[in-house]
Amino acid sequence: MVMRVAKGLYHYLAEAWKKPYDSYIAELMKQRVQKWREEPAVVRVPRPIRPDKARKLGYKAKPGFVIVRVRVRRGSMRKPRPRAGRKPKKMGVAKITMGKNLRWIAEERAARKFPNLEVLNSYWVWEDGKYKWYEVIMVDPHHPAIKNDPDINWICSNKHKRRVFRGLTSAGKKARGLRGRGKGREKVRPSIRAHGRRGK
Repeated sequence: MVMRVAKGLYHYLAEAWKKPYDSYIAELMKQRVQKWREEPAVVRVPRPIRPDKARKLGYKAKPGFVIVRVRVRRGSMRKPRPRAGRKPKKMGVAKITMGKNLRWIAEERAARKFPNLEVLNSYWVWEDGKYKWYEVIMVDPHHPAIKNDPDINWICSNKHKRRVFRGLTSAGKKARGLRGRGKGREKVRPSIRAHGRRGK
């Protein structure tokens, strides 16, 4: 006899978001994005669009947690083309990537908009030809509900103050090259500035 495990709503949500362009989410998001383009770049929202992902990253539907949606422009660095003559390869215009990824930039913008909150984590929501949207999970470290929650009260410590600007979030660590270990990563730790800035 085969036992069947009942699957909850979050399971089906997570499955749909794995391939959002091939599921019902694509049509929903096309309608939502039309309104999002007219909104400010950083907006506080009442609840997450992807509750399954938010919960996985530490969000709880309780006082002290705030969801902020951030819009950032897509693409690599916009560098002016040099006027002096040189080989196209040496122009330094195309294929120049930033030191920060767009998700980290979105987290920093949310932190600047809400300076009394700390960034916990963030996740991708949608993108079109011009913009990307991220939802940033933010926490109020001074709220009693957060101070009394043993799962999250670590963020109330002073050593986590302004953590997003020090590259301590998931997106920040990824941009700093701290993901993974082994050959080729000898100069990454403890920071990019260590080892004569040869870490990244």
